[in-house]
Amino acid sequence: MEVKEGFKQTEVGEIPEDWLLTNISSVYKVIDGDRGANYPSAGELLGNGYCLFLNAGNVTKAGFRFFECQFISEEKDNHLNKGKLKRGDVVLTTRGTVGNFALYSGEVYFAHVRINSGMVILRNQAVEVDNRYMYSLLSSSIIGSQIDRMSFGSAQPQLTVKGIETFTISLPPTKAEQEAIAEALSDADGLIESLEQLIAKKRQIKQGAMQELLTGKRRLPGFNKEWKKQSIGRLFDFSGGVSASRDQLSTDGYCYLHYGDIHASNKMYLDVRAEYSDIPKLDIPLAKASNASLLKDGDIVFVDASEDDEGVSKHIVVINPEGIPFISGLHTIVAKSKTDDFTYEFRRYCFQTFEVKKQFRFYAAGAKVTGVSKGNIKKIKIVFPEHDEQIAIATILSDMDAEITELETKLTKARKVKQGMMQELLTGRIRLV
Repeated sequence: MEVKEGFKQTEVGEIPEDWLLTNISSVYKVIDGDRGANYPSAGELLGNGYCLFLNAGNVTKAGFRFFECQFISEEKDNHLNKGKLKRGDVVLTTRGTVGNFALYSGEVYFAHVRINSGMVILRNQAVEVDNRYMYSLLSSSIIGSQIDRMSFGSAQPQLTVKGIETFTISLPPTKAEQEAIAEALSDADGLIESLEQLIAKKRQIKQGAMQELLTGKRRLPGFNKEWKKQSIGRLFDFSGGVSASRDQLSTDGYCYLHYGDIHASNKMYLDVRAEYSDIPKLDIPLAKASNASLLKDGDIVFVDASEDDEGVSKHIVVINPEGIPFISGLHTIVAKSKTDDFTYEFRRYCFQTFEVKKQFRFYAAGAKVTGVSKGNIKKIKIVFPEHDEQIAIATILSDMDAEITELETKLTKARKVKQGMMQELLTGRIRLV
């Protein structure tokens, strides 16, 4: 294979001739969590806030999740031998969820931050190497492919310290060039973070608007008619779906709605035509699906099983004006309107209020997995206005959705741009100094 002029072929691909190829152990000391230490149990993580105590779940591809950390007291902390973080440390998860990195800035206001087992600390030992550059490199596909090769175990993948120390890294010859690359990627991260924060703010504003508009606490100008209150059972007929495991689904057959896909979606509706290629298919004769399980335009599909209370009210509204065959599946409850009380647009939002979700949680049953039966969904009460006010409310909320969708499109583009920048900058195809 011909190598570009000024480049050399290495095990991590083509890099500039003046870049250094070395093992990660030449830069980082790899510090494993002390598995023999007297780590506090979950029930003991109730100290006075002296120390944040991280488990692997606190380390994500987006960084640390400090708001979910546990706490231990000074007395407990003094019994631990390893795992105390210092500014500039990188944490890598090594068991279960393997390959998540987070850079510790040292800005968290606690005396100590410690790691549990199931992760390691990478501590920079080389003054001439920039921490932010290394964090960008570690988070790239260059290291990701090596993690995939080095991890072992199917039920619970793992990485060893010895394996991590053999990771191959490429370094620009000067710290100034490393810093320039890190700064460029940091600017891209700044744009991504600002978009994420703006989207979160817009979602909060929309959530507040829904709580006021969908309960009648705030009325739009020109509307003053009294709202109705009715049980869902008087408004909809309910039925179940066709049971099929995820293994039975493929790209062939008829569109199939698995309850897991409802849980995974952040949207309140599913447009069958627009999303046709992404919807899993079930290859069975259509006659085997009852008419009640075939999803029509405006049908609402609830999940009947969830691992948390918030999930018990999850649902989507089906957009299917063309009548494309669409089978409701495992652990779903189909609600088909039997009155004209709800407009098509209003259905996307009317079950999103705290009042309705609270009723779903009240009727939820189960320990590890909770769910709501068709019989209990029928008991849930809902309030709603006349059609013209429904349409006005739905229009406002729909405009908010459109604004959020536009921002999400920008966010997706920004992430792709950053990914492209990483491919160019971390391989030296583009030089900044």
